[in-house]
Amino acid sequence: MQFRRYDNMAAFRSDVLDILLENEVQNNLLLSLITKSPARGPADWLLAAISDGGAGIVLTAVFIEPFNLLLYETGNTRRDGAAELLARELLRIGCIPPGVSGLGDPARRFVAAIAGAGSVSLYMSTSVMRLDKLNPYKKAPGRRRELETRDMFFAPYWERAFSEDCRSHVFSIPENIERLNTRLGKNTHFIWEDDGLPVSQAVHGRDTPNGAVINGVYTPPRFRGRGYATSVVAALTDELLKRGKRYCCLIADLDNPVSCGIYRKLGYRDVCRLEDFRFDISR
Repeated sequence: MQFRRYDNMAAFRSDVLDILLENEVQNNLLLSLITKSPARGPADWLLAAISDGGAGIVLTAVFIEPFNLLLYETGNTRRDGAAELLARELLRIGCIPPGVSGLGDPARRFVAAIAGAGSVSLYMSTSVMRLDKLNPYKKAPGRRRELETRDMFFAPYWERAFSEDCRSHVFSIPENIERLNTRLGKNTHFIWEDDGLPVSQAVHGRDTPNGAVINGVYTPPRFRGRGYATSVVAALTDELLKRGKRYCCLIADLDNPVSCGIYRKLGYRDVCRLEDFRFDISR
């Protein structure tokens, strides 16, 4: 087996794009990262692949700080030694991510090889879900509308609360304001309001070649249990399908049965289970 680190996004994309598209929904984040080149340079990200003779690329890996390393084993077929070789090479070049995300088997093999006797923990398990047709649902009171400048007094705090609830990277309030400003006027961030009061949100976060990914689903605690999240996710899903997307997908925390239940009732079905491992290694 052979390790290759790329310093050119276009070359990497050319080598792995068709491989990732074989499981487009599962690889929605990987596909988004490689079809939108990082704003920073190669010193801030890792693009790598493990090849196995005539079999070609058997393992794809992308790491952009401060996020986890993302892994995909070609065809979800186990390749003994591939994840272990990747771990050894990353240790050799001193590129140690805070964790790894992927299907359980390759992710666990990578973690075991790179962390050794270090502290390793399963941080969270998520389900990647896909919807092709929206089920009938009971609409909550109120209406959906697009994010507006006047929402900046609460929206950055909703973004932070969403990240905390999802146990993902938490951006600062100024960073959230900057990110929200890029969504204004693009009809990608929906607010659900009831009697003029904002009560829930959902965001069109990224695209795959054939689908759209929904994230940022958040309802403040005092408004939960009233169907607002169901309605805003349904409204955004319906809008994206009407725009010509073949499907919508999202990633749900399996430790949150309420949100998983909402999505399944709308017609989202479980495609695969991803595991997020975190470890502590002496650097």
